[in-house]
Amino acid sequence: MFSPSGTPEAEFCVGDDIPALVTDVHGGIWTAYGDEGIYGGHPESGAGLAGWDTQGRTSWAPKGRLPDHPLEGCTAATENEQVWLVWYSGSSRGGTFLTRITPSTGDVTSYPSPVPDPDGFAVRGSRAVLTRRNHNKRSVELTHAELHGTTWEVTSRRRLRVPGRVVLHCGQGRDGSLWLRAGNTWLRIEA
Repeated sequence: MFSPSGTPEAEFCVGDDIPALVTDVHGGIWTAYGDEGIYGGHPESGAGLAGWDTQGRTSWAPKGRLPDHPLEGCTAATENEQVWLVWYSGSSRGGTFLTRITPSTGDVTSYPSPVPDPDGFAVRGSRAVLTRRNHNKRSVELTHAELHGTTWEVTSRRRLRVPGRVVLHCGQGRDGSLWLRAGNTWLRIEA
């Protein structure tokens, strides 16, 4: 924990193997864990997804509210009061999911992702942008989607050339903007 001036004030552990971490508008921390965290015996990581308050206490856990058990976190985003955690499951009924959490009410809704294993995601209302990096290349697959009822439908897809290589788990969304790190440059992509 840091003060407004940037001075360290406190510390706490939120688990192991965290490919996605975002903060919400109230300073809460939201995490999606990797398989080593989930199955490695670390008590904070075992549920696959978690929310933490500013004091380091668990503020949210899935507790059976997901369509399957997470195997790996992909990316995360926030929009106004909502948090989105993107993850996938390795079971036969699984796939990649976009899970929207409203911390103030505890409401949780999961949607199948229109893109398998995205590493960047941002949402604005019923529109989203998702990216998948092209390993060791200077490009990403850029997908725009729109929510229709309970399904995210792809509205456009293209390959986007970027100024540097995109590393895994390099994109985070905040209020409709995807911040994507490509080499030494940050790109802003709108949903």
